[in-house]
Amino acid sequence: MFKKLSIAAAALALSATTSMAATEVTWWHAMGGKLGQKLEEVAKKFNESQSEYKIVPVYKGTYPETLTAAIAAFRAGQQPAIVQVFEVGTGTMMAAKGAVYPVYQLMKDEGEPWDASKFLSPVTGYYTDPQGNILSMPFNSSTPILYYNKDVFQKAGLNPDVAPKTWAELGEMSKKIVSSGAAKCGFTMSYGASWVGLENYSAIQDLPYGTKQNGFGGMDARLTFNGPHQAAFWDQLKKWHDDGSYKYGGPSGGADAAPAFYSQQCAVYMNSSASRADVIANSKFNVGFAPMPYDDTVTKDPKNSIIGGATLWVLNGQKNKDVYKGAAKFFTYLSQPEVQADWHQFTGYLPITNAAYELGQKQGYYAKNPAPISPSSRSPAARRTTTPRAFASATSARSAMLSTSSSKPSSPARRPVSRLSMKASSRAMPS
Repeated sequence: MFKKLSIAAAALALSATTSMAATEVTWWHAMGGKLGQKLEEVAKKFNESQSEYKIVPVYKGTYPETLTAAIAAFRAGQQPAIVQVFEVGTGTMMAAKGAVYPVYQLMKDEGEPWDASKFLSPVTGYYTDPQGNILSMPFNSSTPILYYNKDVFQKAGLNPDVAPKTWAELGEMSKKIVSSGAAKCGFTMSYGASWVGLENYSAIQDLPYGTKQNGFGGMDARLTFNGPHQAAFWDQLKKWHDDGSYKYGGPSGGADAAPAFYSQQCAVYMNSSASRADVIANSKFNVGFAPMPYDDTVTKDPKNSIIGGATLWVLNGQKNKDVYKGAAKFFTYLSQPEVQADWHQFTGYLPITNAAYELGQKQGYYAKNPAPISPSSRSPAARRTTTPRAFASATSARSAMLSTSSSKPSSPARRPVSRLSMKASSRAMPS
């Protein structure tokens, strides 16, 4: 009799434990090293803040590897609830409408607070549909900025506290730096032929990258980044290269750019804001930070630079619907000013909400670490000229993630030249 009661009690206890077990929400991501450790910390703190849901981060390799793994998993019906996708993959995700659970709809369905106006518009503008709905949760957003060697500026007779605002000023400063012997070259940049030197040049000058609202208006859009202003800019880059003012950082991500800056061969370096920690760690000199320059021969009203980094996409197909409630709760947690400010200040990624930026101001963070950009530093482009992402959508016109109904792999669409083809295969580390 006693044995039967013991077995019954054990069964009851097991049943209670099972019913109280937290719902697991799997999160595939592409962050290794210190960034990965910080990401794990974010998940851990959310898990400790409540007992109903448990975020389970899983590192899946590089950005392209993570996206590829998510597509394969969706086809096999084994997809995670949340996947971190870099901005190059935005078009692919936007085209996969049946596979994606848009974040604005998720938050509405689960009754979680959601106010798009609280997010930085330059960030959310990258991940919205033509109707203005935010499709994925902003997480690690970056933008290109200008780093400069204050010591070299001083040696060249320039004011170390004044960075160039225009490309013309940068060219003149670079000539003075080289002629004075303060450094062998004036400036260099990563992603010179793509994200920094072409896409952002176009966006800041409010120049279309393609027709039909940069592809938002239809899949038959045409690339137009070889316009007269872009061509003139590249002609000028060639002249600066010939006279030593500019040093080409190399193809794709420009692997030679950072070493040229760290070794003080070049006085100015343009790359992602997320490079800030590496720049500070590797620079044995005083570093200045500033927004990307603009071309005053094209505009007197420069626009925002465009976004890099990644967002969190929610995938359809979870059998346990409580998983979506957990994902929504996690996104609400991520949006808290304290969480965002901590992530932003540790990593160098942008604060995704106005409240997080304002908290950083109150904490005195920007007084100690001058911000090269701010939510109100420049106005957004009047037209949708901020990204060629819709052309990336064309690379998956048949929407690879939706091909689960066929045992045959979907045939790839003919792919136009776009940032996907220029960067996706080369970018291994988060930007």
